[in-house]
Amino acid sequence: MNSLQWQDLCSRDDLVPGSGVAVKIGDQAAALYWPDPAKEQLYALCHRDPFSQAEVLAWGILCELEGEWSVAAPLYKQHFRLHDGVCLEQPDVVLPRWPARFNGDRVEVGIE
Repeated sequence: MNSLQWQDLCSRDDLVPGSGVAVKIGDQAAALYWPDPAKEQLYALCHRDPFSQAEVLAWGILCELEGEWSVAAPLYKQHFRLHDGVCLEQPDVVLPRWPARFNGDRVEVGIE
């Protein structure tokens, strides 16, 4: 049975609504997104772009495609869905992801 351990990551004030920020989750570089400041939904994906091998995804452009939030990679412009990390242009490429949530004014990510 898998159980998540919620790890305190940062403050809500450290986030940029409508954008991404680069963070460390354990020893991995991650991108944390809060696409819609009117909602409490957070997303955490791997920061490394699998196509360029550069750690740049936190600086990608957030967009809504087909009713779902995605991030466009800054270098080659592939789109990755925030909720599951799937690349829209090449669905066999999937980014690692973590559950993320607000806990009051703190941001937490789930670690298995």
